[in-house]
Amino acid sequence: MAYPLQLGFQDATSPIMEELLHFHDYMLMIMFLILLYMLYIISLMLSTKLTHTSTMDAQEVETVWTILPAIILILIALPSLQILYLQHALHHPLLTVKTMGHQWYWSYEYTDYEDLNFDSYMIPTSDLKPGELRLLEVDNRVILPMEMSIRMLISSEDVLHSWTVPSLGLKTDAIPGRLNQATLTSSRPGLYYGQCSEICGSNHSFMPIVLELVPLKHFEDWSTSML
Repeated sequence: MAYPLQLGFQDATSPIMEELLHFHDYMLMIMFLILLYMLYIISLMLSTKLTHTSTMDAQEVETVWTILPAIILILIALPSLQILYLQHALHHPLLTVKTMGHQWYWSYEYTDYEDLNFDSYMIPTSDLKPGELRLLEVDNRVILPMEMSIRMLISSEDVLHSWTVPSLGLKTDAIPGRLNQATLTSSRPGLYYGQCSEICGSNHSFMPIVLELVPLKHFEDWSTSML
């Protein structure tokens, strides 16, 4: 999760988030090089009053500054499209969880089990135990197995919501009457926090998301105890 005064991304805990972080660094490198080049050209123009007549009307220069940006855009588009495909690619999910947004809580249904569903409400500040996080803890965590492909089906019963877990690279809109799909995979166990990222009303900031990723054996024991 995020730390106080943190400016960057949260630590990646899924392959998709790792790819997003690499793409972010790649984009920053390109932007930094372009900025340096532009500052160099501007400094040259400001440091002299002379005019280079051969660049005032040169087809070669115009060709270069047309082709070069096109190449840069292609270098940006290719990895971007690859990540976009990976975010929506879903191959043989081993578990499906349906998430419904409400004003202002989340409900979850494990569709592979007959009667495994529950609501997840934020714990009020007055009921928090020592060490628990304000505005982030819930009464029922979503328990999921780690290192498995999980399909999340996301929708809403009233207004627009957005189911978001930053460290897993997940952000999917919950739209009334529409079922959106997301792929969830975690490379290590732990607690992962998220919040609704769509302004959905007066209690928008009071509907957190808590995922607890555990080994498969622990998940089987938990699901058996819940049935």
